[in-house]
Amino acid sequence: MAAPSIPIASPDDASSPFAELSRAEWARLRDATPLTLTEDDLRELQGINERLSLDEVAEVYLPLSRLLNLHVSATQALHATTDVFMGRPSQPVPFVIGIAGSVAVGKSTTARILQALLSRWGNHPRVDLVTTDGFLFPNAVLESRGLMHRKGFPESYDVKHLVQFVHDVKSGKPHVEAPVYSHIEYDIVPGEAIAIAQPDILIVEGLNVLQGPGRGTARSRRVFVSDYFDFSIYVDASDTALLGWYVDRFLRFRETTFRDPRSYFRRYGELTREEAERTARKIWVEINGANLRQNIAPTRERAQLILEKGTTHAVERVRLRKR
Repeated sequence: MAAPSIPIASPDDASSPFAELSRAEWARLRDATPLTLTEDDLRELQGINERLSLDEVAEVYLPLSRLLNLHVSATQALHATTDVFMGRPSQPVPFVIGIAGSVAVGKSTTARILQALLSRWGNHPRVDLVTTDGFLFPNAVLESRGLMHRKGFPESYDVKHLVQFVHDVKSGKPHVEAPVYSHIEYDIVPGEAIAIAQPDILIVEGLNVLQGPGRGTARSRRVFVSDYFDFSIYVDASDTALLGWYVDRFLRFRETTFRDPRSYFRRYGELTREEAERTARKIWVEINGANLRQNIAPTRERAQLILEKGTTHAVERVRLRKR
């Protein structure tokens, strides 16, 4: 079932909050930003069903890293100005970036590429990355609440814990911990945590990170993780492309991860190719596609920047919020 399209006005429409740029127009905004990644770096950073090239990095992610660096510098200067006004010692405040988008769209690769590029800028060398998978409720909790089939939907996350985590990082706490999620075991790993210690930049990547108050919701009643973002990115693609990428990824997992004896999905490793394709499409329609339609796609226009991918996984257009 196709997700409803959310229209964005053309750049010629003065009422549109977005400026729309072709890949070539966007690439020119790289200016003199040097390419600091190698082919070996790229192989480690890209996802299982992506074939990201250095050209893609140079034309899409370098201009984005330049834009983000300018935002970080401006934000740091603003905080320093406030400290001077208040007559207090300068307190560094982490710059928080949110990255959202559908399952299989390549959010994780985008986050890892940006982490690698941004950490090479001199004024913010420490860049940490956290995914919201670690803030899913443990399977035991989801099972007790009848939510295992809703994993990835907003109600499957410990949102209070996630918001408190980002609040603590943003507040400059010297040591904050995030839970660890195992994609092999499909569950939170007990007793394990990722330590975050006053980074210059924190990237938060996840399906629902751009969620805000719905219609009729009193904003004062609830704080959202997106309230702490200094910049937000939505990675976008057509429904047809997303389904194809998800099926392709499922088939690759069938030959690799699903055959690990520890895998929660090891039963899928025994499926024939035809059975695996049918299973992947069923999961997409009933879970991932439904979550996209209901919860993820409606947050797209809350982003400050939208990366629009074509069928080959390459970014073809960029939409940048003007105001």
